[in-house]
Amino acid sequence: MDSTPYASELPEHAIDSADEIDVTTVFAPVSALPETEPPHDCPLCPRLVAVREQLRTEFPTWWNAPVHAFGDPTAWLGIIGLAPGKHGANRTGRAFTGDYSGQFLFETLGRFGLATGTYGAKAEDGLALDGAIILNAVKCLPPENKPTPEEIRTCRPFLETQADAVPTARVFVALGHIAHQSAVKMLGGRLPKARFAHGAEHVMPDGRILIDSYHCSRYNVNTGVLTAEMFDAVFARALALRGQMS
Repeated sequence: MDSTPYASELPEHAIDSADEIDVTTVFAPVSALPETEPPHDCPLCPRLVAVREQLRTEFPTWWNAPVHAFGDPTAWLGIIGLAPGKHGANRTGRAFTGDYSGQFLFETLGRFGLATGTYGAKAEDGLALDGAIILNAVKCLPPENKPTPEEIRTCRPFLETQADAVPTARVFVALGHIAHQSAVKMLGGRLPKARFAHGAEHVMPDGRILIDSYHCSRYNVNTGVLTAEMFDAVFARALALRGQMS
């Protein structure tokens, strides 16, 4: 089961000069956990609100709002990302959709039976997750992809509420250091005892397990910090842990 966008006919203004369809005014992504989301105009982080309002003026057809949980509400695996990217989820409204990191992530999930359909870099591409759900440490776009510690703390209650809303998720994968820190705190662990390292595993007080991974950004992939084999190993281990816990 997954969150599926509503569709309608494309208006003429949704096609730009490059003949690319900007779908965000046409397809409103539906949250996998609708009762847990912040409001569309969440006011909690002034700096992020300012960015959002500026982008709504510059790009009025973009999503430009907190990005929803995406995936299976009965998932066994939770994937914790950092925050929406400007031209990715902040534009399309769906987590990891619209930029290179999504292509790398969803192709990997597909190899492990956790995603069905074909990733088309837009929210209405029909891609679905099966057994996995994606949550972000920070719901809104931060400048330069760098949320402040206060913004991370302010958004953590949404992460905690969403993780609690998926009690079937007993294994989590954190993509990057900030996602790791938020995930550890969300799961009741302690920092710095649970240190970030690619492939590291952390057993939380209630038995849930967190696996760390380098973020699947274009930079990390292009520079070899993260390879397809390294990323595959993380999800292979997650599947193995699931088998041990069932």
